[in-house]
Amino acid sequence: MAGKYQAYSEYKDSGVEWLGTIPAHWNALPCRSSVENRTDKNENAQDQRYLSVMANVGVIRYEDKGDVGNKKPDDLSKCKIVKKGNLVINSMNYAIGSYGMSNYDGVCSPVYIVLNINEDVMHQRFALRVFENKPFQRYLATFGNGILAHRAAIGWDDIKGACVPIPSMKEQLSILNFLDHETAKIDGLIEKQRLLIKLLKEKRQAVISHAVTKGLNPSAPMKDSGVEWLGDIPEHWDVKKLRYIGLCQNGINIGAESFGSGYPFVSYGDAYKNEELPQSVEGLVQSSEADRKTYSVLSGDIIFTRTSETIEEIGLSSTCLRTVTDASFAGFLIRFRPKKNILYSSFSKYYFRNISLRAFFIKEMNLVTRASLSQDLLKKLAVSLPPLEEQKQISEYLDYKTSIFSKLTENAINTIELLKERRTALISAAVMGKIDVRDWQAPKQTIESKEQAA
Repeated sequence: MAGKYQAYSEYKDSGVEWLGTIPAHWNALPCRSSVENRTDKNENAQDQRYLSVMANVGVIRYEDKGDVGNKKPDDLSKCKIVKKGNLVINSMNYAIGSYGMSNYDGVCSPVYIVLNINEDVMHQRFALRVFENKPFQRYLATFGNGILAHRAAIGWDDIKGACVPIPSMKEQLSILNFLDHETAKIDGLIEKQRLLIKLLKEKRQAVISHAVTKGLNPSAPMKDSGVEWLGDIPEHWDVKKLRYIGLCQNGINIGAESFGSGYPFVSYGDAYKNEELPQSVEGLVQSSEADRKTYSVLSGDIIFTRTSETIEEIGLSSTCLRTVTDASFAGFLIRFRPKKNILYSSFSKYYFRNISLRAFFIKEMNLVTRASLSQDLLKKLAVSLPPLEEQKQISEYLDYKTSIFSKLTENAINTIELLKERRTALISAAVMGKIDVRDWQAPKQTIESKEQAA
């Protein structure tokens, strides 16, 4: 990092092991000199504006977070008061990014740490950058990773004596301006990579959907399939409902006491997460020989998710390309076993995860409180059937195309990780005084762009 940016001319030992050396004119002071612990309670629950802290997001209004994480308590009288500009830390999850500066007045969980910034010593946003510093997070985490259960979380007593580097108020502004510009640039690059991943996923789905419903020959004569969501298909293909090309079987229902040892057990998660069923599964269950015969998982089987909280999660398929020896499968699943010589396994893998099938399930499902896929409904699913040799050609083509999408996606994911590492390193270097940015100025082009935008 120091290779691109200039270091300070003179350093001194901070006297703090995790911090090491700091610029000679900086101070290393305990946190209690720059932040104070707020413990004000929401007496009589007067304030109903409940705030949450989400990892890598920060402080948000509870109503904006959606149906994830902890629920809002019925009684807010024990909650802590939060003022705009306070730092709020989830004491259990600080090290994984559950902290942020509040843009709202409100209240938060009593187990959160609420810090008020002493603006005579530290700018509010500089304090946020200090707590964003990974080496500081790792240091504080050592207080929360002890053997005793009551030390599972960090507290104010751990924070108040922890020393942090503090430059002058003027120098803090220089560091903030530098970091605001550089991290915004990195965040923009990360967002572009995320958008690329989304587009690659959509393109992958489109390529699969087209190949398994229209074939590979753009000149092939087409006919109406008679199925709304399927549309036109090649003239020489057949369309048959699932009931006519194989058998369905619901999974086994076994008590919880039978799990943890025994024989392989294909779980809901195995099918939900994978379009290709893993040959080796983690689940184990005490199943009988008769169970393993009735609920076997053989090469060519297609496993469908049967129940979920939402329609979007039912009817997702996972195709078994290799027999899972001595396995049985969960009651939340349906196994479809096709007749011989009617479906090529790799074609099934792509066909039954085809995004177009969602139109069938969403239209046909009658959601009350929980989505549940019946065998009768699944058997109504239309399947477009190319000749077996053509199924093989389509699957080989899709293997090739999806491998390209996978590689591009992997590259984008790796790029995001590298950018995140650079962002983290840049923040650490700046707030710990490893680079001197006092004379840094935003590139002229950036300044002109901002003026034009204004």
